[in-house]
Amino acid sequence: MTTRAGFIALIGEPNAGKSTLLNRMVGAKVSIVTHKVQTTRARIRGVAMEGESQLVFVDTPGLFQPRRRLDRAMVAAAWGGAADADVIVLLIEAHRGITEGVERILERLEDVGKGRTVALAINKIDRVKSEALLGLTQDLNARFSFAKTFMISAERGHGVEDLRKWLAEQVPEGPWLYPEDQIADLPMRMIAAEITREKLTLRLHQELPYQLTVETEAWEEREDGSARIDQIIYVMRDGHKGIILGKGGETIKAVSKAAREELEEFLGRRVHLFCQIKVRPNWLDEAERYSEMGLDFRDGNA
Repeated sequence: MTTRAGFIALIGEPNAGKSTLLNRMVGAKVSIVTHKVQTTRARIRGVAMEGESQLVFVDTPGLFQPRRRLDRAMVAAAWGGAADADVIVLLIEAHRGITEGVERILERLEDVGKGRTVALAINKIDRVKSEALLGLTQDLNARFSFAKTFMISAERGHGVEDLRKWLAEQVPEGPWLYPEDQIADLPMRMIAAEITREKLTLRLHQELPYQLTVETEAWEEREDGSARIDQIIYVMRDGHKGIILGKGGETIKAVSKAAREELEEFLGRRVHLFCQIKVRPNWLDEAERYSEMGLDFRDGNA
């Protein structure tokens, strides 16, 4: 039996569907999916099996014009993930086409993609007509020499199986990198924090999209098989604390309940989740917060 294994970097603009595609490929929810841009901060790896091939996906933060330290660290992590991968998949939203952001990514790919297999996946194909898709495909392939082009809908699953089978043939021969039943290499503490952050993002809409972070402070395994998880939600201002608490504490209660239910489903057992809110005005400039997110604080200086 010849086994194969390799790293696959999913890159693209924010909201291109990278997290949705990763979750579809792996068959489980390992990366948070919201309609907010830039919700993926850490390089989350999902592991999928296809025949005798193990595909290790690096779900990178969306590539955009960075303005703050956190933005710069996220973009550095994204390109770092691409540079370390065996195969790169560029995701483009069919209905948005070649934006300024896509132009910048294509320019950078000329350097980062050298010597690597780079595929193009045009996502959300159900949003445009076939003639427009054909024109977009021709334009993109004229600008970069993609090894192969796929038409997909990550949300509905169309074309995803073809992409996964092709990727299985592209990764190098070698032993598997993870146990067969492992779906992600993120510590459970970080996955738990990501789940709570997703629920906050969905609940708060535009009020506090990126000025908060969640850390799992403690994880206690109990004798009855359940787990007690203590988390801290860091915000930048006192006013933010009130928004997260909500009237009579209703917002934090709803967020905690939704996060707990998803954690219970993910872990397959009871979870006791306790969330505290703390004000830390400068958390965006603290190296420790970046480490918790799997980002390099020094990359924010670039």
